[in-house]
Amino acid sequence: MFKPLDLFIGLRYTYKRKSQNISHVSVAAVLGTMIGVLVLITILSIMNGFEKELRTRILGMVAHVTVSETDGLLKDWQKHRDELANRPDVVGAAPYVQSQIMITSDTSAQGVLLHGISPEYQDQVSDVDEHMEYGSFYDLKSRGYGIAIGVELAGKLNVYPGDKVTLITPQIQITPAGLLPRMKRFTVVALYRKGMKEYDSSTAFIHIEDAARLLKTRKEVTGIRLKLNDLFVAPQFARQLEHELGENYKVTDWAELNKAFFAAIQMEHIAMFIILFFIVLIASFYMLAALIMLVTDKQADIAILRTLGMSPKTIRNIFIIQGSVLGIIGTLLGVALGVLLASNIETLIPRIEDFFDFRIFPPDMFYISFVPSDLRAGNVWVITGVSILLSIAATIPASLRAAKIEPVEALRYD
Repeated sequence: MFKPLDLFIGLRYTYKRKSQNISHVSVAAVLGTMIGVLVLITILSIMNGFEKELRTRILGMVAHVTVSETDGLLKDWQKHRDELANRPDVVGAAPYVQSQIMITSDTSAQGVLLHGISPEYQDQVSDVDEHMEYGSFYDLKSRGYGIAIGVELAGKLNVYPGDKVTLITPQIQITPAGLLPRMKRFTVVALYRKGMKEYDSSTAFIHIEDAARLLKTRKEVTGIRLKLNDLFVAPQFARQLEHELGENYKVTDWAELNKAFFAAIQMEHIAMFIILFFIVLIASFYMLAALIMLVTDKQADIAILRTLGMSPKTIRNIFIIQGSVLGIIGTLLGVALGVLLASNIETLIPRIEDFFDFRIFPPDMFYISFVPSDLRAGNVWVITGVSILLSIAATIPASLRAAKIEPVEALRYD
């Protein structure tokens, strides 16, 4: 006879059923597990994709690490830039001057964050130049008084390339007419579209030397931005660098600057996982129901096996094996379909949008106007493990019930 016996009988019960009701419940359990795993993998991959896309866009504007002095201005920046650029983990270093200003046109005014940059270094730490719709950072010349702004900001100001705008700083100057804010006319020489309204509508770039003249920072800068080989080592790198530079320097990393934002995303991940986890949990209850119905249906068979000398432990193992097989089948089907769907969601969604002629995320309302996906092996393994463990756990009550059946009581009315 086939060995081990409990495995043989458990597999036989899995595919050979007398009762259609039990078969239907078992199929529902498999389908429920499959759908739960599929949805979990797909949704978490989409959420990972959104997080990755947002992080990429944010880090295109915000450096991995920023170095500045505690008094607000960094002196002898060229020396510091060269020293920092030569560190093993650093792939780029660029000075910057930063200030909140007012930008005005003939028809409108808007508060923006002004960045004074050095075009020759900026590409090392930022990808904004790759998103230019008109012009380039290299069109920003010293004493050329050119400015690069986002397309959203250009729309608010109703300006186009070649038009003039006025920058008004918080500093004041003494004139015969009294105390007046410092202001300077600039020409729009470049337009960029980063894909995030927060940046496209509220940031502007000018040459670092023009910023020094406008803001009266002389040869000092606000700080130096660094780009690292691995953005995830930025917190440790920042702490180490701050310790080396001393208390007169302030070092911040991208995770610290956007801590609340990414913490909120992480909480959404956890909340979504818990919500979707209940889909798999509900499927496990279907598994439990199917096994309890099977135990009830097979009481006579169990009693006969017991009279032939089969132990309660073997009886218990039969139903654990059966439920586990159903759970594993449902899980593997869900993993296969989930991985397939998550891997192709970026091409599938646009086709659905084109077919029904609508957009899930309209560009004028959302930072990201498409559905990204980032399938991670770690998530797949965790979901697979949790699903199989739940399926096995669901078999325990029914298997224990089967093991406790007394042959005399079960055969009394047969």
